Amino acid sequence: MLKRRFGKTEMNLSVLTFGAMRIIPEGSETQTQCTDRAFATLRRAIDVGINHIETARGYGQSEELIGRALKEGVIKREEFYLTTKIGPTETAEQFRTSLDDSMKRMGVDFVDNLDIHGINTMEIIELSTRKDGCVEASQQAISEGLVAHLGFSTHAPVEVILAALNTDLFSSINLHYYFVNPRNKPAVDLAVSKDMGVFIISPTDKGGQLFNPPPKLVELCNPWTPIQMNQRWLLTQPQVHTLSLGCAKPSEFDAHLDMANREQGALAPEEEAIFATLAEAMRGMGSTYCSFCHACLPCPEEVHIPEILRFRNLAKAYDMLEFGKYRYKMLSHRDPATGERIGGANHWFPGTDGSFCTDCGDCLPRCPLNLSIPQLLAESHEMFSGEVGKRLWAE
Repeated sequence: MLKRRFGKTEMNLSVLTFGAMRIIPEGSETQTQCTDRAFATLRRAIDVGINHIETARGYGQSEELIGRALKEGVIKREEFYLTTKIGPTETAEQFRTSLDDSMKRMGVDFVDNLDIHGINTMEIIELSTRKDGCVEASQQAISEGLVAHLGFSTHAPVEVILAALNTDLFSSINLHYYFVNPRNKPAVDLAVSKDMGVFIISPTDKGGQLFNPPPKLVELCNPWTPIQMNQRWLLTQPQVHTLSLGCAKPSEFDAHLDMANREQGALAPEEEAIFATLAEAMRGMGSTYCSFCHACLPCPEEVHIPEILRFRNLAKAYDMLEFGKYRYKMLSHRDPATGERIGGANHWFPGTDGSFCTDCGDCLPRCPLNLSIPQLLAESHEMFSGEVGKRLWAE
């Protein structure tokens, strides 16, 4: 598999990283069945050429299963770089306790890369970087030889990501950045200007549930698959170093390997034509297209206007209705009985759904496209609302 230098860490990472968040028990699966599947999936990751395994303290049994796989010789520590992620804590002592426990779970005495998990707000930046905070604990672990590098993961608005990058305390970043959502490009560019490693979170899932694409998107990407086109869009950018792949079983690697083993030069003319076709389909929405500029924010009711209208774009242009429903359900919503605001993914995916729009008109003068935002929010809510969803991991 192709490899890229992961910024100033100097780690030479495969362009696919195995994100081990889904090797935990599924449904009615027994612990033995889960362990067997986890072991087989971890082994397949190494066998296809992946040399980076990424997990998190909050990913259920993931760290323990990696530790068992190492102990039983299913995988060998020298075969891969290891990243784990730990959520922010109030004190350095608490963070260090979490790190020591994570290393014990995995049965390792060295972690190649440690990420502060979820720097999603300005307040979390302050919490993480203050004296006696997470960064101080991480730097102490680095000085002791327990950790090689410190990075961070983020689901934040781009302005928060830029602020975190400008602390100059980190060597790498995990963030969202996809063909269907390129808004974080300024953060990617800033990270590269600082010679940081750039890790793309879950491009197949958060990038559009491309493992289950609607027929229209398949047709628009033909003869390639949507997964392959998203990989090409990312990997033709040299500032992108590795893409997370959260496989739950060994066979799920197959759809990603062709592009990961292909020399990533410039887009071929036929690939450029596919992206032009995709862009044309989006433009075909006409006067209701949202450019995702975020000028409509802030909303007095905290409605996540641009993200909701982005889901609408994708549903209208590419028939990605199910993806829109999947993400929309994670916004805060109204209790059917009381009408009160409940649920949501907090700082991981903030804001309320379209039902909270009061048609106050506050956003209208700020929209450069003069969209009828309240009307589009009402339409989107009808399109996407249904069973309430939640994040896979709550931290």
